[in-house]
Amino acid sequence: MTTSVTPATGTKSAETPTPRPPRRTPPPTGLIVAAGTLLLFVTAMIAPGLLATHDPYALNLADALHAPSFDYWFGTDEAGRDLYSRVVYGTRESLVIGLGATALSLTLALALGSVAALGGRFVAGTVNRVIEVLLAFPTLLFALLLVAITGPSALSQVFAVGVGSAPGYARIIRGQILSARNSGYVEAAVALGHGNGRILRQHIVPNAVRPLVAIITLSVGQSIVWASSLSFLGLGVAPPSPEWGALLDAGRVYITQAWWLTVIPGLVIVALALAATTLGKHIQNSLEKGEK
Repeated sequence: MTTSVTPATGTKSAETPTPRPPRRTPPPTGLIVAAGTLLLFVTAMIAPGLLATHDPYALNLADALHAPSFDYWFGTDEAGRDLYSRVVYGTRESLVIGLGATALSLTLALALGSVAALGGRFVAGTVNRVIEVLLAFPTLLFALLLVAITGPSALSQVFAVGVGSAPGYARIIRGQILSARNSGYVEAAVALGHGNGRILRQHIVPNAVRPLVAIITLSVGQSIVWASSLSFLGLGVAPPSPEWGALLDAGRVYITQAWWLTVIPGLVIVALALAATTLGKHIQNSLEKGEK
């Protein structure tokens, strides 16, 4: 705080203190850890050779079922293959399945949710009934049914998980579109004489799609968990693929002899799901603060 002398009286008067700029709050530790974890997974997806220490397909029967050590960080499987390198190389296939299933589910959800919210009474009612029927089936059970029909493969996993999770996201998108359609700014646009196409393009769609940014990050981790569950049940990618669910399926036979074959890939899946969920929650909170 500074003072000044007035010319008339010579007395000192207090000046208004200069406001200090608000301090930037550092990002939470959990967010930093989640971002670093996702960066590591993205690196393994793009350039697995930078992180792998062995050939993921090289057989070494002399070191079969070797426990985790300095030579083999995650141990080896029944054929002597380095589990760490197989997990690294399996990141690409697992993330591609998760991203593909997420893209498919959100595309279907956007189409179903839009029709359910903006269609005519008969069309919207029919789509809503279809969504409710699909929601009556558990997602994993519905995915199992689709894989049983199409046959086990990576493409079948993408299709099954994407279609199985679409109804839940369609319900969310429908609610967002209805909320945006009944908002004050849409009523103001109607009062100003804006056409339906302009209102839909400039007001309803942008505000309804905004929450999808957070949903995408949450859906990727969830899709990978479900796809790995299908592989664990023997309905996913066939061996010797290093896809994480396939590693779980192969390791369960040796669970009493080599716990690391099942526990470590499972922990990797959990780490990715937690990192994606943490990032999604942070994005969602940021969007909600921006709306207030």
